[in-house]
Amino acid sequence: MPHADIRPTSHPHPHPDLHGHGLRLRPWDPDSEADAAIWFRGRSDPEFRRWNTPLSIGSDPDSALESLRDTARSTREGTSVSYCVTDASTGTPFGHIGVNVIDWVMRSARVGYWVLPEARGRRVATHALSLVTRWALAEPGLGLYRLELGHAVGHESSCRIAERCGFRYEGTLRGAMWEAGRQDAYRDVHLHARLASDPDPAPHQD
Repeated sequence: MPHADIRPTSHPHPHPDLHGHGLRLRPWDPDSEADAAIWFRGRSDPEFRRWNTPLSIGSDPDSALESLRDTARSTREGTSVSYCVTDASTGTPFGHIGVNVIDWVMRSARVGYWVLPEARGRRVATHALSLVTRWALAEPGLGLYRLELGHAVGHESSCRIAERCGFRYEGTLRGAMWEAGRQDAYRDVHLHARLASDPDPAPHQD
């Protein structure tokens, strides 16, 4: 199987921390109550809920911790890689970014992220996506060929982030995600993607 050598085996998070733009992307700690609190706060934030409807939010610290452990399990199984985005100097958490639904045969995956309210407006998502993209499409790294980024139509900030990081707009997927707060109604998604063979985007300013 292509790139089977980077599939996780025994270490709970076999991938490196990523550094740049004043950020450190570190693994989430699946046994940390503090990380679980950050995870719950980010995914229950009204702005997150406006644009996303995850299968499960969790309504208390215990369920948030279990959700975080599920995320860590996916990393161990090789189907995703998830990072807590933090300030490189202080370690203050800013949000999350993940490489999800990894297909090792096609060398493709989807990226997703969220930023805590107090960290918005500082290009945290742009810089984190830039770091993850460079690593995921590189050797050494995940060695993927294609990364997809999808967001609900109307989420203009995600469009701008995708474009800054070299993710080209490829089209609209009809009814490809749930409406906010519902699992019985659907909305359209803008699909962006970047290939390992695409040229690097122009540097963005801090």
